Amino acid sequence: MIRTRIPDEILAAAHARSRARQARDWPEADRLRGEIEAAGWRVVDRGTDFSLSPANPPDVLDDGHVRYGSSASVPSRLAEAPVGVASVVVVATDYPGDLERALSTLREHAPDGLQIVVVGNDPSDDQAAALEALEALEPGEPGVRTEVVWTSARLGHATALNAGIRRAEAPIVVLLDTSVESTGDVVTPVVRALDDQTVAVAGGWGIRSTDLRHFEEAPPGDVDAIEGYLQAFRRADYAERGPLDEQFRFYRNLDIWWSLVLRDAGPDGQHRRAVAVDVPAVRHEHRGYASVPPDERDRLSKRNFYRIIDRFRERRDLLVAAG
Repeated sequence: MIRTRIPDEILAAAHARSRARQARDWPEADRLRGEIEAAGWRVVDRGTDFSLSPANPPDVLDDGHVRYGSSASVPSRLAEAPVGVASVVVVATDYPGDLERALSTLREHAPDGLQIVVVGNDPSDDQAAALEALEALEPGEPGVRTEVVWTSARLGHATALNAGIRRAEAPIVVLLDTSVESTGDVVTPVVRALDDQTVAVAGGWGIRSTDLRHFEEAPPGDVDAIEGYLQAFRRADYAERGPLDEQFRFYRNLDIWWSLVLRDAGPDGQHRRAVAVDVPAVRHEHRGYASVPPDERDRLSKRNFYRIIDRFRERRDLLVAAG
């Protein structure tokens, strides 16, 4: 275990909160709870006493791998000067064949200066074996670098993406789903789209809405949001506007939320654009969708969608239709 000791400042805050509760100073007790939780710890009251535990799974050293229990534990490159063309972030869990297809076709057509970050999100045994083999490989193309970030537990989708993005070293981050098979270079078109400073997010598949409640697939061009199959944005924008909201444990609708966050310039501002471009790729079955029972899938999707409504409820000014 790498993180077991309770930091002195957290323990002091917990004792101060206990005293505030005894004095029935509930606002101060709530403030201190928020401070403790923001630092990554959970406080549970036990009468006049309390217990403290990490809010996230622990970081674990396992057979030479550091397996991270939270995205915040992953060493970040975001403050470093960017290098290369793009950093592609992929989350790997249970389907090694999908990952192999996505990565092999990506690398076959990759531009020089590409970095690939694979998040081994508490992978299955077969997937873990494939990732270990991937780590042992030399880069197959000039200038293509690959690294694996391992987790100690199955983290939510946004948390896993945050863990991978923290390792991004290039100026452009591309989120790629393992259902996507590249038939050509899918990176350069989205990187070129972001050469335009009015564009905040670009990708291969876009959607539009007229009411922020219902979204439909849209042809290439200006759209309201970019779907998470292939979604590209600037690393600097992530550092400024991120991280991704880790309450999105399920993948659906996170792409809409993040697109709107990236584009938003305030109710009276000049919003930046989301642009869908033609990319040479084929989409296969999306495992995150197909592997979840329909009732549970609908429940998780609705819960995620409420987070969009909570933040952008009346923000129809963000929609292309409003222009």
